[in-house]
Amino acid sequence: MPLRDEAPIGAPCWVDIMTTDTAKTQAFYTELFGWTVDDPGPDYGGYTNFHKDGHPVAGCMGHTGEGPANIWSIYLATDDAEKTCEAATAHGGMVMFPPMDVMALGKMSMVLDPGGAAIGLWQPGEFNGFGVLAEPNTPAWFELHTREYAKAVQFYRDVFKWDTHVTGDSDEFRDTTLGEGEGQLAGIMDASIFPADAPLGWSVYFAVDDTDAALAKIAKLGGATVIPAEDTPYGRLAAATDATGSLFKLVANTGS
Repeated sequence: MPLRDEAPIGAPCWVDIMTTDTAKTQAFYTELFGWTVDDPGPDYGGYTNFHKDGHPVAGCMGHTGEGPANIWSIYLATDDAEKTCEAATAHGGMVMFPPMDVMALGKMSMVLDPGGAAIGLWQPGEFNGFGVLAEPNTPAWFELHTREYAKAVQFYRDVFKWDTHVTGDSDEFRDTTLGEGEGQLAGIMDASIFPADAPLGWSVYFAVDDTDAALAKIAKLGGATVIPAEDTPYGRLAAATDATGSLFKLVANTGS
């Protein structure tokens, strides 16, 4: 597995799930992806970490009663959480909660971009985030669907210092990525052409060996298929919900 020591500034560095049923959520993902659960103890307020082959890949937190539940969140790396929050406000965003220390691990916050999508930020201390990425059963891709495409692209450029590259600029497909070629780390897609009820915001894709087999397993574990598996230039993609209704996506490399 290719390991990652530290995410570049502005790049996705962590994901976690806020759930109304931690036991059900942990059972689902440990069965689906072969993850293990690490409980760091009471000092972390019930926050647990998922590991794949000993490497951290995601976090899990019980819902506190405030804000949305049963949802995956994505965090971008920053070297100064306070300045990033100030920049977010100055460029059309809004701070959901100010930077807070997480023991000696680092500092976190959450902001809304101009399209209303929530994005976390993480300033590493002792914890850098993902220990492994883009291997089967680990986080592989991170994508924003927004109806405020131009504003969003500019926001992530200005606030998170993204090096943006346009990969599609037509009425049928408008897309920008952080990085280019094999160095792409995340993407922003114009969702204006999607149905009115299509989900917006950030999504995490988990890599799998076989998308169809993963969907069948998800059904047995109490989840459901939202978008059936489909071959694309980026791999065989699908969207599903877990046993609590949390939405996530899958990608399998088809060699195309």
